[in-house]
Amino acid sequence: MYKVNDYVVYKKDVCKITDIKEKKGELYYNLVPISDNSLKIDLPVNNESVFIRNLISKKEVDNIIKQMPDIPILTSINNMLENNYKELLRDGSFQSLVKIIKTAYLRNKEREENNKKKSDRDMYYLGLAEKYLYTEFSIVLGLSLDETREYIISKINGE
Repeated sequence: MYKVNDYVVYKKDVCKITDIKEKKGELYYNLVPISDNSLKIDLPVNNESVFIRNLISKKEVDNIIKQMPDIPILTSINNMLENNYKELLRDGSFQSLVKIIKTAYLRNKEREENNKKKSDRDMYYLGLAEKYLYTEFSIVLGLSLDETREYIISKINGE
């Protein structure tokens, strides 16, 4: 059982457990997503169908960062790309999120180099994937989102 002030991942969002209450003879976690502290979610403690998990460890974060250069980008044709992004987001694995980030970042970088506007679609999915990945990493590492991004880049560059 989790405790008050524990951080957990519910669905894809990192949440803080702010309270454990009893309602109608059953215990409920009160979760507040880090990305939207105005939202409050009540989840039954003993409901097996609720997807809630612990944050990963710092060692797991470093292992994922080490794998990042080897995670391939999407090579989809433009009209299939959004479907691939959606599928990867549904999967929600760290590798899938990294694949979205790398693909969208490199596509936008190429567009900029060719004096074209960044793709709204790529920016949207890049933002979502970074939010899900970096929020959990930032809590685990005790860093801000910007510091987390810098930490990942420095690790990939071997610094």
